[in-house]
Amino acid sequence: MSREKVILVDENDNQVGLMPKLEAHQKGLLHRAFSVFIFNSNYKLLLQKRATSKYHSGGLWTNTCCSHPRDGEKTEDAANRRLLEEMGIKTDLRKVYDFIYKAELDNELTENEFDHVYYGVYNEDPILNLDEAEDFKWIDMETLNDDIIKNGDNYTIWFKIAFDYFYKYLNK
Repeated sequence: MSREKVILVDENDNQVGLMPKLEAHQKGLLHRAFSVFIFNSNYKLLLQKRATSKYHSGGLWTNTCCSHPRDGEKTEDAANRRLLEEMGIKTDLRKVYDFIYKAELDNELTENEFDHVYYGVYNEDPILNLDEAEDFKWIDMETLNDDIIKNGDNYTIWFKIAFDYFYKYLNK
């Protein structure tokens, strides 16, 4: 992770620089990210439980996949790459929306991301990369919404924000 760099951006998602990932999270600088939501044909969302070894938010439930594109990499290509690397899934993705959020994490880190959100459909169980995800579950949106309200500390901060946007998007 120490060699990985994130793409620093302005509020319009224009690249303004590069920075090591950990340093960007320590300084709380705005950077490009993506979140992927995979559903099955029964409209259940695939969640992953982040590996407890992750440098932040370990052991928490989150969306199917999330990460950062590399310099020069299209965000959609990065989403497809990481979905395969983390969850062993290859499927068509469609962009849904973008949003910016800033949130304090554990370990004195700050997420400040311009997040591109994608969704796709997949009907098999994932093949987990255990360095990234230690568990998974399929869950319907209503049950998930209720659980986030009741047990919000079990979920990553960015997922709760992205889920709220996604839930409202689906219920228009």
